[in-house]
Amino acid sequence: MKSFDEYLLDAAQAHGHLCAGQVLGVRLAMLGLQKLGIDDPQGKDRKRLVTFVEIDRCATDAVAVVTGCRLGKRALKFRDWGKVAATFVDVNGGKAIRIAAKESSKVLARQMHPEIVDKNQQQMLSYREISDDDLFTTQWVRVQLPPEEFPGYKGERVVCEACGEGINFRRELRREGRVLCRACAGESYYESL
Repeated sequence: MKSFDEYLLDAAQAHGHLCAGQVLGVRLAMLGLQKLGIDDPQGKDRKRLVTFVEIDRCATDAVAVVTGCRLGKRALKFRDWGKVAATFVDVNGGKAIRIAAKESSKVLARQMHPEIVDKNQQQMLSYREISDDDLFTTQWVRVQLPPEEFPGYKGERVVCEACGEGINFRRELRREGRVLCRACAGESYYESL
């Protein structure tokens, strides 16, 4: 595994800049890997890990850099819960740990470095120094992963009977005897013009 500072450089490059969220994300991911005993997430252990992230912000880019999990590899799963949290699942043994940033860490950052006026700079420095126990909550959890959620899953592809688009990974819905994509079943995030 790389050092904290090496991961920070990689995260800043991938994200476009270094910020408090990057520091938090690197620490969060390194802790998750350490708790699961995964020491080579982008090498020998790369097919062992699935990571669920709960926010689409800076920390998520850092988590992806450290873990090597990517959406396109089906190893990074996004749940839009608006929380700086991630769950790391060892698919070999089924062990999983959820780690969330404590809200109190922001107050602690202000207390630790009141001399730093810029909030981002204050948090970046503090998040390097705060202990894991003061920065995060950890919780061992169970995550049920059906076969279609695993990286490398090759499943049946079906066609939506309304729009004709292909649907992978059992994401189709069956309504009134028809196979439909989520958009045609009324769950669209977009509106046709």
